[in-house]
Amino acid sequence: MDKLKKGIEEMQNHNYEQAARLFTVAIDENPKEPVGYINFGNLLTHMNDYERAARFFHRAIELDQEAATAYYGLGNVYYEQEKFTKAQEQFIHAIQNGLDEADVHFMLGMTFIHQEYVKLALPYLLRAAELAPEDVDIQFQYGLCLAQNGQIDQAEQTIKHVLQLENNHSDAHYNLGVVALHKEDANIALKHFEKALEIQPDHMLAGHAKTQVEQALNE
Repeated sequence: MDKLKKGIEEMQNHNYEQAARLFTVAIDENPKEPVGYINFGNLLTHMNDYERAARFFHRAIELDQEAATAYYGLGNVYYEQEKFTKAQEQFIHAIQNGLDEADVHFMLGMTFIHQEYVKLALPYLLRAAELAPEDVDIQFQYGLCLAQNGQIDQAEQTIKHVLQLENNHSDAHYNLGVVALHKEDANIALKHFEKALEIQPDHMLAGHAKTQVEQALNE
């Protein structure tokens, strides 16, 4: 296991060649142990070598059909290639085999978002948000999904939470502006659009929305 741990450290430090050497030795020493293949698959995914990564994850699953992290890794390979239905299947296998972490629920939710099944995405993004209350990306996507499902008050609360985590989140301000418009409060909306543009001057959606609100207020 020491070689695997060292390999993971090297991978996190972007020393990919060294990580590959360590994972190769670990696999040679324990060819029936799926963890080496899973780690090598993760490394290859980082390097955008999706075809080889998939082979390593499939090998891990052959060795252990309950290797939840192998299914998760394979799901990521398909997700990166925008094969969202295939990714979805693998993330579901990972969860069924006991992986109950924010990332797998989040990724599963996002496969549904990309296929425009916002109702199906919601319970997975909710679970991810519960497991990772401090994760800005997860909280933001959950907030957006709530809004897309018409749960405006909950969406507003969640996106306000995003701003507590990251004050300079231009998209959070933009979306709070949209929520304010939904509630027919143009002045609050304008403040959020202006804040979004202050943080990110090239925020096209906020710029367009700000112009429209200003025109409406001047009429």
